[in-house]
Amino acid sequence: MVKITKEAALEYHEQGRPGKIEVKPTKPYRTQADLSLAYSPGVAYPCLEIQQDPDSVYRYTNKGNLVAVISNGTAVLGLGNIGAMSGKPVMEGKGLLFKIYGGIDVFDVEIDESDPEKFCETVERIAPSFGGINLEDIKAPECFYIEERLKKSLDIPVMHDDQHGTAIISAAGLKNALEVAGKDITQVKVVVNGAGAAAISCTKLYVALGVKVENVVMLDSKGVITTDRPNLTEQKKLFATDRRDVHTLEEAIRGADVFVGLSKGNILTQDMIRSMADSPIVFALANPIPEISYEDAVASRPDVLMATGRSDYPNQINNVIGFPFIFRGALDVHARAINEEMKMAAVHAIAELAKQRIPDIVNEVYHVNDLTFGPNYFIPKPVDPRLLTEVSAAVAKAAMDSGVARTPIGDWEAYKNRLRQMLGQETKLTRTLHATAAMHPQRVVFAEGGHPTMMKAAVQARQEGFCKPILLGNPDRLNRIATRLKLDLTGVEIIDMRADKEQGRRATYAKHLAEKLARQGYTFEEAYDKMYERNYFGMSMVEHDDADAFITGLYTKYSNTIKVAKEVIGVRPEYGTFGTMHILNTKKGVFFLADTLINRHPDQDVLFDIARLSAHTVRFFNTEPTIAMISYSNFGTDNTGSPLAVHHAVERMQERYPNLAIDGEMQVNFALDRELRDDKFPFTRLKGKNVNTLVFPNMSSANGSYKLLQGLDPDVEIIGPIQMGLKKAIHFTDFEASVRSVVNVTAVAVIDAYVEKMKKAKK
Repeated sequence: MVKITKEAALEYHEQGRPGKIEVKPTKPYRTQADLSLAYSPGVAYPCLEIQQDPDSVYRYTNKGNLVAVISNGTAVLGLGNIGAMSGKPVMEGKGLLFKIYGGIDVFDVEIDESDPEKFCETVERIAPSFGGINLEDIKAPECFYIEERLKKSLDIPVMHDDQHGTAIISAAGLKNALEVAGKDITQVKVVVNGAGAAAISCTKLYVALGVKVENVVMLDSKGVITTDRPNLTEQKKLFATDRRDVHTLEEAIRGADVFVGLSKGNILTQDMIRSMADSPIVFALANPIPEISYEDAVASRPDVLMATGRSDYPNQINNVIGFPFIFRGALDVHARAINEEMKMAAVHAIAELAKQRIPDIVNEVYHVNDLTFGPNYFIPKPVDPRLLTEVSAAVAKAAMDSGVARTPIGDWEAYKNRLRQMLGQETKLTRTLHATAAMHPQRVVFAEGGHPTMMKAAVQARQEGFCKPILLGNPDRLNRIATRLKLDLTGVEIIDMRADKEQGRRATYAKHLAEKLARQGYTFEEAYDKMYERNYFGMSMVEHDDADAFITGLYTKYSNTIKVAKEVIGVRPEYGTFGTMHILNTKKGVFFLADTLINRHPDQDVLFDIARLSAHTVRFFNTEPTIAMISYSNFGTDNTGSPLAVHHAVERMQERYPNLAIDGEMQVNFALDRELRDDKFPFTRLKGKNVNTLVFPNMSSANGSYKLLQGLDPDVEIIGPIQMGLKKAIHFTDFEASVRSVVNVTAVAVIDAYVEKMKKAKK
């Protein structure tokens, strides 16, 4: 699990514009006419329309895509009653999750009121602004009353996510875990440790799913909740047991099929799990420290089916799998409520999704995302892009079937396509890359180990679980830098390539390099001297399988790095050169740009190779390439210089690959504007297609283009540079690269290295 320091968290929230969310206009506003339409006098017309037909508010305002995240700060995370204002960072964070996962706008509303009646009155008065209410971090038992009252008094969806979010996700997990274990839900014995809002809601949903109340034993801080205990709340009475033979967790769990922990860390022992029935199901959901660690649970019983709230272990019960998509579906039909039918629809949709083969971000030939339904995968990953369409559609349909939808959906496939376009699958790309890399961690050498950016990136990649970092540098110096940066180098290997103990390895690498380049005048002595340089040594580690991937570029000039890569690793035999590509995640979609770093002044032969490499790389990322080769001219309007080279490269590509969608030379505006291109140049191979790959005529234009976009739009996510054409996973960074950029490149390098291993294994 990623270790977060106080300093890093405070800097994250403070840097740039304070906080995590902002409001952006959705309509033109630059001219006086625009402003007159937006406000006075034009705004009067929609006001009058809404007065005549209140439901038309969904047509003329943002109500239909606006949720209020509301809290009084009485039960914030594990911090307790810290007050409304202190809870604001959490509410902003919830708003961020709504936006990035569900495309839903949020206003966070912190109400300084602990009295349930007054709190409800405040929410009721502001409710007309919103299409839905997400209650958050309100302590029990008040949260039960507040939600029930607001559900009755308001005609928009209201959900307390602390209760129902965990319930929905864990119920989906329980349904699937029971299927894996081969157990009948009506017969299983369930122990629930915890009796707060989440525990009560979870158990209610389990019962609705088929668990029998008499088979449930619930515990709170005083032990087993029994019917003879005085002063029980109404919620606890629902699950009080008549049994008098159990008082402690140790007694209750003996022979049980299911344990659900919503309490505190380290209260479940290995002996307790050993006392459970065959194929026990253990949901240890206390966070960040579960009721029992994953390692201890698995060690105690090899047949255990385990889920936690943590992202670094299989089967994470994470509310983000549910709430963005539940509200998305409810908002899209202008629902009057989120009812039990909609919650159950979400349960079944989430459960069913885990049984379908997970989409592979890398070419499906390699099956890098090798998760299959079973003990280690019975809950979908939060990064699964299908959650948006499948869960939202299931919830929307349930709202229609149960009669709470104002606006029905007629064409479900069109609805799902609209969701994909609205949010854009590109918003999932980086998270999916990281999650994919975490499935197969690799040994990655970081050349400039003492550079703060490189060191921070290496540590973060290790913490995220997809990298076994190796830093090149002097151990004493690197440890001093780590201390100054407050970085924990546990699990990070440091290699001093200049140390005496590395003589044998340097000699081995040098001998191999000298033999390889003997016809180019290399001697062993010259090659041995080269091994004191970090790029030669690090790339040789990968060449000799002492590491799997290599990251460099923060210090080194590209010209030198290119030379070393060609000498040590070599270009794939089917190509005459190698190049780099940047992936840009934009609001218009994902775009692949080449060649951004390596080839400064390519001729037609090099451009031909870059185009081929680009097509191969785009397919690697499971996307069918549609390539525009860029120039300042269009289709022969200039027949000299770089346009001519591009023109000839296109001719060769079209001749060699007749089924590939590629054309040019063309200007960028025609490449990106399909209607304009089809109108002016209807003869192109790209007719009717949206271009996703741009091959530029030289490094200046490619490099300048992605950096221009990066500088003008901070929302553009850039992944790269991604190496294309070398025999092994050698990847480069820019000297001004951020930590996030290096981490992203590392994720790509890990996947690249793993795929290379799979290729070898198949030979």
